[in-house]
Amino acid sequence: MRDAPLTAAERVHSALEQELLAGSLAPGSRLDEAELAARFAVSRTPVREALKALAAGHLVELRPHAGAFVAAPNGEQLMEMFEAMAELEAACAGFAARRARPADRAALALAHEACIAASARGEAEDFYTANNRFHDAIAIAAGNSFLAAQTLGLRRRLEPWRRRVTWRAGMMAASNAEHASILAALEAGDAALAAEHARAHLDTLQRDALQLLRSLRLAGP
Repeated sequence: MRDAPLTAAERVHSALEQELLAGSLAPGSRLDEAELAARFAVSRTPVREALKALAAGHLVELRPHAGAFVAAPNGEQLMEMFEAMAELEAACAGFAARRARPADRAALALAHEACIAASARGEAEDFYTANNRFHDAIAIAAGNSFLAAQTLGLRRRLEPWRRRVTWRAGMMAASNAEHASILAALEAGDAALAAEHARAHLDTLQRDALQLLRSLRLAGP
């Protein structure tokens, strides 16, 4: 447990990271150091430190002589990240089908039920939280901490896009159906089928994210 309070740079970093992961800041928008310093009532030095840390996590882009901008991958980069994510999720699902313990299966079932309930209420934010729980449970059930860490790291990098896609019409219902297929394969212990369904699930998400990227470009700044 940490006893010392957050430094100014850590406080700015934490607040901005939450906004970036929530998709509150539009991809490609400029992050003005002076405005951020005034907003957080700090000097520009901790703001600069926070932006450097966010850039290291690929959430911010630092452009020479231009400043800091919310990371905005192009279509090819986004496709490559989702392709990698699909393979990581498929690997997790395949291992989970062979290694899941009763507690893991129970966690998966509860997360799936929470997704269905949130979808029925039309609560996209609740669905997004439950969806993360479902995928976290698969990574844990895989029994490979290194694979889980890599999967979580890339998922966080893609979080602004994954979150935005959640609000697309029909997305929650489609995800629930795909989750059910993954869960059935896991319960049957079919590693190949679980991996196949997990990969297909991420392929759907990739397609919707690319459509979203195109629509944002057409809409302009």
